[in-house]
Amino acid sequence: MKKVLVTGAAGFIGSSLSARLLDRGDEVAGLDNINDYYDVNLKFARLKGLEGRKGFRFVKLDLQDRAGVERLFAEGGFDVVVNLAAQAGVRYSLKNPYSYIDSNIVGFLNVLEGCRHNNVGHLVFASSSSVYGANTKMPFSVHDNVDHPVSLYAATKKANELMAHTYASLYKIPSTGLRFFTVYGPWGRPDMALFLFTKAILENRPIDVFNYGKMRRDFTYIDDIVEGVVRVIDLVPAPNPEWSGDRPDSASSYAPYRLYNIGNNNPVELLRFIEVLEAALGRKAEKNLMPIQAGDVPATFADVDDLMKDAGFKPSTSIEEGIGKFVQWYKDYYGIR
Repeated sequence: MKKVLVTGAAGFIGSSLSARLLDRGDEVAGLDNINDYYDVNLKFARLKGLEGRKGFRFVKLDLQDRAGVERLFAEGGFDVVVNLAAQAGVRYSLKNPYSYIDSNIVGFLNVLEGCRHNNVGHLVFASSSSVYGANTKMPFSVHDNVDHPVSLYAATKKANELMAHTYASLYKIPSTGLRFFTVYGPWGRPDMALFLFTKAILENRPIDVFNYGKMRRDFTYIDDIVEGVVRVIDLVPAPNPEWSGDRPDSASSYAPYRLYNIGNNNPVELLRFIEVLEAALGRKAEKNLMPIQAGDVPATFADVDDLMKDAGFKPSTSIEEGIGKFVQWYKDYYGIR
């Protein structure tokens, strides 16, 4: 049994991960500030499935609250910290840049300091496929340079990787960063394409399809993501004895630090994704075909060889299965018959 702090526990990935950790007998402190970036009722509904379960306690706290975070860590005795709390969304970062610095940089620094001063055994933190930015070599590899982000959100996630490495180097905090690739499924975020498309189609409204539907995404089902995170939690990184400053590998280090992609390793064109959704809903979508938006990248494709090699796992849920499960959840949650 581990004592685990999960930040962003009312979020999409955080709530699912917390449930899985409780299932296996871990003790979970779930932190969230319940901000109003999207419908807070969905966040409370996710939490309702956790509260009252043996081993779970909810902590309403903002990671920017330095004194509050210090107290939580001092009293918590955490073996593992999984940092999933962040201001998410590429497009939102064009409108509200300061919220990304406050949440993703200042908040993450407070987490790192908490780990530093309280002997946390492993920090696992969320990065993003968006860090690959202007890269065009496919599939995206954690061993490739990622110094050309195209959104502030991506830049903050790259900064998190650098900050975590610094603390792994200076204070020997074992740290693992996970680059998530377009996570979808039941209880998903309302600002994501699948949720937006489903709502619009059921309400007989047109959907906005960017890059004229030619966008390709490595859509990854929530259960696969959670399985990967749990395996990585138990895989505490050690220094790489073969790491060389003459040929620096960004995925590992002389410090106890590691990066992994978690993606389906099977990119799907957006128009195909919509076709599968139409089939699951039994309705056709009216599409507004539009140019690509600032900050978006045309394609993502995860090289997951390292995750397979080290954790023995590769995400594998098909979009047909995953979208079908999402549609069933959506109809159940909103009482649609």
